[in-house]
Amino acid sequence: MNEIRFDIGGLHAAYAAGVSVADMVDTVHARIEAAHDPGIFIHLAGKAEMLAQAKQLGPFDPVAKPLWGVPFAVKDNIDVAGMPTTAACAEYAYTPDKDATVVARLKAAGALVVGKTNLDQFATGLVGVRTPYPIPRNAVDASLVPGGSSSGSAVATARGIVSFALGTDTAGSGRIPAGLNNIVGLKPTVGALSAAGVVPACRTLDCISVFALTVDDAYAVYGVAAAKDPADAYSRAIKVPALAARPPVLTVGLPQKADLKFFGDASMQTGFEAALGLLEKLGCRLVEIPFADFYATANLLYEGAWVAERYAAIRDFMDANEAAMHPVTRKIIGGARGLSAADAFNGLYALQAYKAKLAPIIASVDLFCVPTAPTHYALQAVLADPITTNSRLGTYTNFVNLLDMCGIAVPTGKRDDGLPMSVTLLGMVGRDWLTASLARDVHAMSALPLGATGWAQPGSALPGNVAQDQTIDLVVVGAHLSGMPLNGQLRDLGAQFSRVTKTTPAYRLYALAGQSVPKPGLVRVSRDGMRIDVEVWRLGPEAFGRFVAAIPPPLGVGTIELEDGSAAKGFLVETAGLTDAADISAYGGWRSFVRRDQERANILAT
Repeated sequence: MNEIRFDIGGLHAAYAAGVSVADMVDTVHARIEAAHDPGIFIHLAGKAEMLAQAKQLGPFDPVAKPLWGVPFAVKDNIDVAGMPTTAACAEYAYTPDKDATVVARLKAAGALVVGKTNLDQFATGLVGVRTPYPIPRNAVDASLVPGGSSSGSAVATARGIVSFALGTDTAGSGRIPAGLNNIVGLKPTVGALSAAGVVPACRTLDCISVFALTVDDAYAVYGVAAAKDPADAYSRAIKVPALAARPPVLTVGLPQKADLKFFGDASMQTGFEAALGLLEKLGCRLVEIPFADFYATANLLYEGAWVAERYAAIRDFMDANEAAMHPVTRKIIGGARGLSAADAFNGLYALQAYKAKLAPIIASVDLFCVPTAPTHYALQAVLADPITTNSRLGTYTNFVNLLDMCGIAVPTGKRDDGLPMSVTLLGMVGRDWLTASLARDVHAMSALPLGATGWAQPGSALPGNVAQDQTIDLVVVGAHLSGMPLNGQLRDLGAQFSRVTKTTPAYRLYALAGQSVPKPGLVRVSRDGMRIDVEVWRLGPEAFGRFVAAIPPPLGVGTIELEDGSAAKGFLVETAGLTDAADISAYGGWRSFVRRDQERANILAT
């Protein structure tokens, strides 16, 4: 049973096929033992304790309980009833008699707590090594830091020990560990997830984050957990619409080249450029943005007001137990004792000025894309210089909560040295759905395995699905492209993204008339043909048959020749369907046509 997939769809498929919760629990503990990493968990639920939780679920019902039987881990600064909360400081420990609000909501949806995970003490750090417990080992490369402060949660997820895990994110703690362990890290709009039952770091900025193997899983957990909570004065109601196809054309801001910081890491720079190429293939319009004021905002986080806020959160404990604290944590938070109320207000004034200045810039694009981290650091490098290395890791994360933005870290590939590459998509307050919808397509295009598990992304290796060598390639050219309105039809059939390519120069593309959902028609011609942008998706034979049977006229399926010399089945249009159709071949593809069409509409609207 150790081969049970723990992405939520994979696990639920296993349950439907007869796998029991006891099998899942055995698998969790077998994977913990196989990891040989005592640094992941500070407190672990035993098998009997997990089975006792499961008895409360009733029969398998993923509709009534969307997280039925799904194992998750909780960062040890978030309360779980009956389990000690330490914030990675044994002297601080207490045992709560009630769950944090978010934990309670996840349990009510059927999720099962595996244990409490290690962290940078009092959630102060981005490296994952500031703990008196054993340091968790990076799941991808043990020589690297795991990232913090939510180190244990990220490693447990990446190793497939749990389906998802909760972290917290004040300065990047829900994103940096995700990027360093090849998983997804969703940092929601501040206040969307209640912070009631969380040991505060900076109360005005803190938010619970979600680590998962896929974007769909992270967003599903977010949707269950999000709610306005009267127990949290900073809670707010944020709409969480179903994760659907994103708008086909998005304007994505990125730091202008002169402002990018990689601290000499050429592999990270090359990896980021490759990730931007994925966005362009997905139809995004990239716009360079001056980033100096974003960096200046980030610098405020460890100056004045917010250092003082960290001290305020644990002042009574620290003043009485300072010797019990990790030396780096003690040094950082202790620096607040030399600050005055005037320093705090000066910080607040500076932040407000930056907010006012940056607001129109943030509003000028749909989303931003930044490297999740500017570089990778080896464990020994961080231990030798804990302050500088930590500060650099926060280059692209520290400003986000200060500016009330949401974000999601998503894997995009491997760097040229084999280490994980990740970007973070950022949006205005409440745009969590938009960042996630683009991140889902980016992750699919990467074709990466999930975390450190070796599992293929859903669609090719779920129980009951056919092996990849039995799948059929399908060429799509229009409304079924990634992010387009009908792409969900492919995903619902378990289709797996394969690649972006072009046809041979033997085709013309037409915008068809009279379609309820705008779509093009591809026609093979004997002369004056062009190369047309397409995507290739893979489906199992049964799913392929169902898909083809549902195609409405005048579209049909024929053989399409691709520029790489291969051929595959794909959408073609009957010549009778070209009545009143516009020849849009000069655009080179449907995305380019839709983008230009939208740009024209925007110009006319101004």
